[in-house]
Parts: sequence; structure tokens; C-alpha cells
Amino acid sequence: MSHQSLEEAIQSAGGAVELLRDLGVGRFTDLPTEFTHWIEEQRAWAESCALMDLSYHMTDFEARGPDAIELFSDLAVNNFDGFEPGEAKQLVVANPDGNYIGDAILFHLDDEEFLSVGAAPATNWLDYHAQTGDYDVDVEWRGRPVATDADPVYFRYQVQGPEAIPIVEEAIDGSLPEVGFFNFAEVAIDGTSVNALRHGMAGEPGFELFGPYEEGEAIAETLMTVGEDRGIRRVGAEAYQTPTIRLGWLPLPVPAIYDGESTKAFREWLPARRGILSIGGSFDSEDITDYYVTPVEMGYDHVIDLDGDFVGRDAIAAELENPRREKVTLVWNADDLTDAFGSLFTEGETAKFLEFPHPRWAACPYEEVRTDGELIGVSTDKGYIYNEREMLSLAIVDVDHAEPGTEVSLVLGEPADNTNPKVERHAQTEIRATVAPAPYAEDNR
Repeated sequence: MSHQSLEEAIQSAGGAVELLRDLGVGRFTDLPTEFTHWIEEQRAWAESCALMDLSYHMTDFEARGPDAIELFSDLAVNNFDGFEPGEAKQLVVANPDGNYIGDAILFHLDDEEFLSVGAAPATNWLDYHAQTGDYDVDVEWRGRPVATDADPVYFRYQVQGPEAIPIVEEAIDGSLPEVGFFNFAEVAIDGTSVNALRHGMAGEPGFELFGPYEEGEAIAETLMTVGEDRGIRRVGAEAYQTPTIRLGWLPLPVPAIYDGESTKAFREWLPARRGILSIGGSFDSEDITDYYVTPVEMGYDHVIDLDGDFVGRDAIAAELENPRREKVTLVWNADDLTDAFGSLFTEGETAKFLEFPHPRWAACPYEEVRTDGELIGVSTDKGYIYNEREMLSLAIVDVDHAEPGTEVSLVLGEPADNTNPKVERHAQTEIRATVAPAPYAEDNR
């Protein structure tokens, strides 16, 4: 597979679902699972300050040249009017049918200079069009450092929580500049130039800091020293993956690239290793398009600019007139979860074991969501949040069942014939859940 294109890999496997199903899940990051204990690390973002390291698990795509902004305008659903250096956007891209491919954070670094950071699907799509389209632009795509064993170009930290702003103020050289949300400015820490983005993935106030990777550990040590009396904690890989659930951001649904003529040339261009993601969960369809979602369903309607002529525009415009599904939070029933864990201590089959705080045995988890036996949607990323004392997941459900307070159930576990090496033998279990808004918690950023 190392020399195959994604299209060749799909054909060799006999179809996209056959290629992606039951692959397990690879390493998420180079960080420890925990620095202290995941409960204390979760508590830090709500009670004091959390230092989260994003340096190893995302792809980078740098674009420079006079046509860079045209590239983004042609592909992304966003409005780029007045997009100036020092600003960032949640960039979202779709296929020609209006189905979601991916998102990323796009930084406008300087005149005609941009950096897109996120999961591979969006940056792959940008890279393909930059390489094959008629754009005067120089680009560089860099894979996830955890997968390439290469050092990142940038360290990337999030410092967030009630004590985050005072800690950053004390850590930097000089005074902290006024920076609006999703804007960034250059500051210095111990003489090292660092970009400070006003942001926070836990819904709490804070900054995302990025700068030269070789200076990263020294910067982290300074932040930890300055923040010691304020209760700062470094956050390990497990706790890091949970706050986005309560914030309503769905990190990795199946990208809409695996079928159809409109994306075939892209699949023929893309190396298989860059396009493969594992699918798991009780939702089990032979049709890859059943796993697709749309930017509207993902809750990105507020960034969609229908005045633009981006890829997928007409389909998205039609969906905005009559949306079928929407993103919600599911609050899992505590009694049913207790019974599922209790099955480990009784004779007979056991329910699917959930490793806390972030159960994950596939990159793209999809559990059936039902009401009165009817399939109404899919539950995706899930996690236990100690600060809420609840297991939450993000789901895409029919609009008729999206009202907060609606009672549903989800099917936990894999089909009996699954071959995922990360999955133990178990029986599928029905877990009751209650629909809640997404985001679930108040956004204090």
C-alpha cells in the first residue's frame, strides 16, 4: 500500500468500507497518556490552568504567493473579505456534492503567506488543488509528526482556564497586547518570538502559542514555572481529547472523498497512506456515503458565505433551505453505563469496555442512534468529563429528534463479525441518552 494511490487501495480492497473498516487506531501523539492523572488534568482547565501540547498530531499546510487567497476562496465555504495578517479562521472545505471533507485553522501570517493547521483531510484537499490547479502559489504539506517521526516545525501549546491570562501575562516579555478572539499577535517569551492566538479548545479563556519547535520545551518550562502557584498542569493525550466534546467540535467524521467521479482524480493523486482512516462502531453500512456528513450538519452554517463561488456551493445552499440533520450532544444514561461496567463482574457476555476518559478504537467512531427502534442518526466522538460527571458524545441526528430533552438510545459496540484488533469480544448494548445542545457547556472563551 505504501506506493498505491488511495483509488488503487480502494479498488484492491473491493470498496471504500472494506478498506477502512476495523483497522483499529494508531498513535495519536508523542505525549504521555497522562502527566499526573487525567481527572486532575481535566479539572485544571475548569479550576486553574491547563497546558495542552498540540505539536505532534496535526498536519501543516503552508501557502505563499499572490494566488494563495484565491486558492482558499475557491475551496473553502468561508468569507475571506478583509482577512488580514494577524487573523485566523476556522476553514471548512466540502466536495462538489456539498459533503464535508474537513476543517482546519487558517492563520494569515503575513502578506500572501498562510498556514493551515488541522487533520489531514482538509489539508490534503488544499494541497491537491494547489499542486494541480492554475494557481501562482508555493505550498508545503507536512504530515503528522507522530506518524512521520520528524520533528515538528512549530511547537503549539494551548494555555487555558481561569488562570490562563494572568499566567501568559507574567510569562511574556513586556506587556500582553490587546488581541481579539481568533486574532493573534507576536510576543516574546524569554527572548523567543512566539505567536499568541486568542483561543481555547476547552471553552475557557486562553491562548494558543506557537513558535520554533526547538524552543518549545524551554517555553513550556517557563509557563509551568510561572503558573505553579496558580495550579497549572500539563495535560496528557487522554484528557486532551475530551474538551472538544463539550465545546461541540466534532474532530474527524469520515471525509467525503471515497466515491464518485467528482473526487476520483483527487483519489488517484493522493497517496493511500495519506487518505486512510479507520471506521468503527455499531453503525455498519456497506455504502461509504452513509458515513458522510455536511458542513451544515456540522454546525458551520454561520461561516458559510453563499456570495462566494466555492466548491460545493449550490448543494450547500439548497441544504440550508431545508436541512435534514443537525449536530447535538448526547448525555449518556448513568444507570445504563453502570450496568455496562457491571457486566464485567457477572457471568456471561460483557458490554463493550469503555476506557476512560476517551474511549476510542477507531479514528472515525459511528454508533447507531435510535428511537422506538428507528435509526435517526449516528453518535460519534465520545468522552467522560469529570467536571460534568457525565459521559457525552456528539451526534448527527434527524432534525425531528434534535430538540433538547429528547430521549433516544444508542447501540454501543461492534458488529459480531468485526475484526478490529483493538476490540475485545463483547455484546452490543443499548444505552439510553438525552439530547442536549452542542456546544453543551457555556463558552467562556
